[in-house]
Amino acid sequence: MNFSLKTYLNKTTDAATLAVFRIGFGIMMCYGMLRYWLKGWIETVYIQPKFHFKYYGFEWVQVLGNYTYLLFLICGLSAIFVAIGYKYRLAIITFFLSFTYIELMDKTVYLNHYYFISILSFLMIFLPANAYFSLDNFKSKIAFNTIPKWCVDSIKLLLGIVYFYAGLAKINSDWLLRAQPLKIWLPSKYDLPLIGDTLMQQEWFHYAMSWSGMLYDLLIPFFLLYKKTRIPAFILVVFFHVFTRILFPIGMFPFVMIVSALIFFEAPFHHKIINKIKRLLGSISAKATPINYKTNYKVRYRKFVLPILGVFFVLQLVLPFRYLLYPGELFWTEEGYRLSWRVMLMEKMGNSTFKIKDEKGKAFLVNNSDFLTSLQEKQMSAQPDFILEYAHYLGDHFTKQGHKGVQVYVKSYVALNGRLSQLFIDDNVNLYQEKESFKHKHWILPFTDEIKGL
Repeated sequence: MNFSLKTYLNKTTDAATLAVFRIGFGIMMCYGMLRYWLKGWIETVYIQPKFHFKYYGFEWVQVLGNYTYLLFLICGLSAIFVAIGYKYRLAIITFFLSFTYIELMDKTVYLNHYYFISILSFLMIFLPANAYFSLDNFKSKIAFNTIPKWCVDSIKLLLGIVYFYAGLAKINSDWLLRAQPLKIWLPSKYDLPLIGDTLMQQEWFHYAMSWSGMLYDLLIPFFLLYKKTRIPAFILVVFFHVFTRILFPIGMFPFVMIVSALIFFEAPFHHKIINKIKRLLGSISAKATPINYKTNYKVRYRKFVLPILGVFFVLQLVLPFRYLLYPGELFWTEEGYRLSWRVMLMEKMGNSTFKIKDEKGKAFLVNNSDFLTSLQEKQMSAQPDFILEYAHYLGDHFTKQGHKGVQVYVKSYVALNGRLSQLFIDDNVNLYQEKESFKHKHWILPFTDEIKGL
């Protein structure tokens, strides 16, 4: 089969598909911001903590105090503007910057789907999602019936990477041969009606869930692409994500993936959605001045946009494999774990006790709850970069209090996927002298078991 990149880049598709995706994305993101606000998480996650854990290289991103509410307001409003397609380019750039800034303020709240939303909104900056059925069309009286096909395919590709890589990550001995961590999590759902004290307690069900989850992630993007399997695949998407939403506290992620999967449907399906929205708008839609529809939207600065998106997708394909550059077990060291679509693969519990010593040899233990929230302490206790950052925070804190020659040591025990806990960090290493970098952290003690797989 001959494939010409030039021919492919000149192919067009119906603009309604991307318009519906824009509307769904904007509405969900606005709801997400509102939900975060109403649940009081802006206060408890960002404003109340004395200390925030930073991503390496983004230490300059600071919490804005009470102005954090303003940041969420800007993010939510820009999501509305994206949905209605008003000043779309400015709106999606504002959303990307504000949402990403929020996520960078504290890595304690890192979730795969927050990362997904950040990179998806970055991708949407370059797509003409306002070419059809947008307020921008209403104002300019110009709309486009078709857009370049790669604009829609790029979102399909990103979704396919997320699913497929999540499936690859599940091909490991803990997930498939020990049904971990589902064997720990599912029995605790005993209060679920009908299945809580029956299926959730069965070991065979834990294995069935593990294997079916792996197969689902690996295959679902291909079933969505193929017309004959698309509808049953979408029904499976809805069932899978609603079921996992019932089982686990994963927020908006299931709904984001369900709505995003609609992009795999043909244009007539999206026109039906748009026609329903028009009927809901009623008289507003009827009174609108006729719009001049043109045939094909030409992407401006295509010579710059396409290379940028090329680099973007190469990064998405390569970044999840950066863990191969590090020694040791990935689930243990977590060096290269984030930004790799490894979704709910670990039950990792830790207990870390920090000891402060001064130059005279005097020592005392730290009460972590004096400095961290319970969520921060939970995340810190089992992740090496958190432990190092916290050690530096403690070192700086006690130095400012007047202690001389401060040294910081930690006694940390961690249990991974149902195994007995073991010493995690070399407790002879003064962490206050260790620096954060992309290099391997030599003070992480070796994992005493083996997890085979990708």
